[in-house]
Amino acid sequence: MAKIRLALIAGGMSDEREVSLRGAAGVAAALSSEKYEISRYDPASDLARLARDAGDLDCAFLVLHGRYGEDGAIQGFLDLLGLPYQGSGVLGSASAMNKHRAKTLYRAAGLPVAPWRMAEPADARQPERLARELLLPCVVKPVSQGSSIGMSIVHTQDELGPALALAFRHDAQVMVEEYVRGRELTVSVMGGEEDLRALPVIEIIPDSRYAFFNYEAKYRQGATREVCPAEIEASIRDQAQAYAVAAHRCLGLSDYSRTDMIMAPDGRLYLLETNTIPGMTPTSLLPQAAAKAGYAFPELLDKLIELALARREQKKA
Repeated sequence: MAKIRLALIAGGMSDEREVSLRGAAGVAAALSSEKYEISRYDPASDLARLARDAGDLDCAFLVLHGRYGEDGAIQGFLDLLGLPYQGSGVLGSASAMNKHRAKTLYRAAGLPVAPWRMAEPADARQPERLARELLLPCVVKPVSQGSSIGMSIVHTQDELGPALALAFRHDAQVMVEEYVRGRELTVSVMGGEEDLRALPVIEIIPDSRYAFFNYEAKYRQGATREVCPAEIEASIRDQAQAYAVAAHRCLGLSDYSRTDMIMAPDGRLYLLETNTIPGMTPTSLLPQAAAKAGYAFPELLDKLIELALARREQKKA
């Protein structure tokens, strides 16, 4: 049987470049050399080579995070090349990457979200408008960044201006949402439209020295404890899984995603965001949940590549 000629695409130009490269190393190590012939491409330097090689490739596997990776840009490029890839297409990727657009779609679908407002650059100098319209504490976020880059939790009006200035250094669009205190849960989903399933819920517990699940808490070894499956009531588990499936569908996503949410002390859930290319080291959140569901890491990768190739066959048909 001929090997699948796979383009492993990682690196890129976002602030999450190093995370992407570490994830790609784990993916390359896990993929079977008997099944795949792997070629590596970095969008920061190899797009022309990828375009030249596209006719000799069967599929792409994306391990990109942040801008030009999860926002639909590379997906559109691969569509032009006629090269299938795992995960969501241009529209779904762009919708999920933009937190303001995603929350608007969540709300339209009846999914629970915390109140939020969009900030203007002038608000960094005069934050009184936002302080009047939203309750403190609040969370300041760049709209299209991942890994909590540029994000702050603000407790006083005096902290709001500097937090906005920081966020605007990372993005031209910034949102401010009311802070929901509670336990952070994440739920991955995987499969095609007809067999989409939610994986076990994971609780994310950063070390007490972190105010929230920030960049360092995400990627520093031992900084965060992850409980899979989460120790929550069955009714909350079922609700969280249903919300993750609904978020995936309302954003128009494909193959897999991971939705983060907060469980308030009264048990109510609030959606935060949906990741279209979750971390893909063997110990990342999606692979952990997949392992509990019976998919070892190499099998998870095989399944995602299978979904990408099946979509190509559907288009041909």
